[in-house]
Amino acid sequence: FSSYLLMPIRDYPFSITRPGDLARPYLPITIINPDTDKRLKVFALIDTGADECAFPAAFAPLIRHNLQAGQQKKISTGNGVTLAYGHTTRIEIEGFATQDVMIDFMPNLNIPLLGVKSFLSNFVLTVDYPNKLFSLMLPDK
Repeated sequence: FSSYLLMPIRDYPFSITRPGDLARPYLPITIINPDTDKRLKVFALIDTGADECAFPAAFAPLIRHNLQAGQQKKISTGNGVTLAYGHTTRIEIEGFATQDVMIDFMPNLNIPLLGVKSFLSNFVLTVDYPNKLFSLMLPDK
């Protein structure tokens, strides 16, 4: 992760993305193809149950990744086994930027997920469910 920090993300409100859904901890991020610098701004769900970050396959062409040219692998999900295509991608959020990391783009996924290994493990995450707020900060060194 880059060491710069404009400001920590404190008491960020949960969002409802579809009518009838529960409010959840969504974070506005920018997905970047480091080879083309093509960018896409989306809201991604903070998912402490996901080992890795995963994005819908439809995002790949929007940032000029050739979906099927990625590293193909089978992933076990809550909905069973599905194919994923890994592509080198960078994630930016308010003042934070990841290194170039391998992100899975999945045909059967509708919501971008921010998982533990390549994203959340670098932060201190605090979730306040009663007040529907979350905070994301770099750890004290």
